Amino acid sequence: MLFKLSPEQLERLIEASQPVPYMIIGGVAPRSPTSKAERVWQDLGKEMGFDWGTVKPIDGFGQEFFSAEPLKENKS
Repeated sequence: MLFKLSPEQLERLIEASQPVPYMIIGGVAPRSPTSKAERVWQDLGKEMGFDWGTVKPIDGFGQEFFSAEPLKENKS
């Protein structure tokens, strides 16, 4: 299924993907850009109704478009 991110959603994802300089003090490093981006994809999946683990880019459509499997409805 085709999905499109709003400008605000795309900005959240881009921001989460950016590396940040840091110093490790006390042995605790910040979350990696990959980890932060995965968290944003998880949140977007809940907001928009798709399985975040199935996201795939669509060539030629722009970075705001992607395909993903819709969330399965719980029929209980």
